[in-house]
Amino acid sequence: MAVKSLVIVESPAKAKTINKFLGSNYQVKSCWGHVRDLPKSKLGVDVDNDFQPEYVAVRGRGKVIKEVQKAAKEADRILLAPDPDREGEAISWHLSELLGKKDSIYRIIFHEITKKAVREAVKNPGRIDLNKVNAQQARRVLDRIVGYKLSPLL
Repeated sequence: MAVKSLVIVESPAKAKTINKFLGSNYQVKSCWGHVRDLPKSKLGVDVDNDFQPEYVAVRGRGKVIKEVQKAAKEADRILLAPDPDREGEAISWHLSELLGKKDSIYRIIFHEITKKAVREAVKNPGRIDLNKVNAQQARRVLDRIVGYKLSPLL
């Protein structure tokens, strides 16, 4: 029988705890934080094309990415539950880009790891907040440009 819902969190410890709160129709996986980032070996930002970022898989996350992609294929819906901040929203967006199935991907947010909070979040899924994603991307791109272009001068 296929898993009805896949829940993806950042931390393996959270995954283990949350798995205890949800029934057998749920599978909880950890993505171990960021799964994609700008490449380390070059600027990774196309300054001539609206500062378009170039994302690559974070080194060491290939196995985790394959695991969550496999689990996503077997799930009816995907609930992304990284931390409720700008970075967590970006992680959710990167996961959604890697997993496809956009119509069955939702964002859930809880501010405490309790049975009540997790179950309430699962009952009320939303969508990824692209304003937070764009804010995180702008910050990351700016940090990269400043670091890459100014560091040699300093």
